[in-house]
Amino acid sequence: MRHLLTIAFACFAASAAAQEPLYIVNGEVRSEVRSIPPDDIEHIEVFPAEEATIARFGTEAANGAIVLTLRYDRPARFPGSDSLSFAEYVAREVDWKESDPTARVVLRYTVDEQGAAAISEELEATDKRLLRRVRKAFETAPAWAPATKEGVPVRSEGVLRLQLPAGRPMPRERYVVIR
Repeated sequence: MRHLLTIAFACFAASAAAQEPLYIVNGEVRSEVRSIPPDDIEHIEVFPAEEATIARFGTEAANGAIVLTLRYDRPARFPGSDSLSFAEYVAREVDWKESDPTARVVLRYTVDEQGAAAISEELEATDKRLLRRVRKAFETAPAWAPATKEGVPVRSEGVLRLQLPAGRPMPRERYVVIR
């Protein structure tokens, strides 16, 4: 799916440098789609900049159209997500002091149909202590509002990128990557 999305964007980038196509996601017009995780995309349809596309979607599609169908209608939401993101919640739960070394953890996680979040893949961890603390924060996290498709809860995925202490750059040395 990532490959198809890359081809669709490249196709339009080559033909219309500063002009964007019309993006339609689950039937709604969007100004951008690059923030949508590729794994959440179920289907992509690309319409070239031609009369038939304009006739179908209107003059907004003069530069073509990309129609995306996601695996869900509404993404999973972390409780209190209006004030606190999941990454901020995990960072708050992890006891990582300013005197601790700068460390990063990148994890792929799932939110099941009941709203339980679980780590599905450890993509990167520069410090095993931080990784253990992030795992514990996952285990004690409150339930999410699961993603839904046509009103029915569905499983969804996300990626957590956490670097602590916040705002401090990673050292230049390379760390061991856990996979």
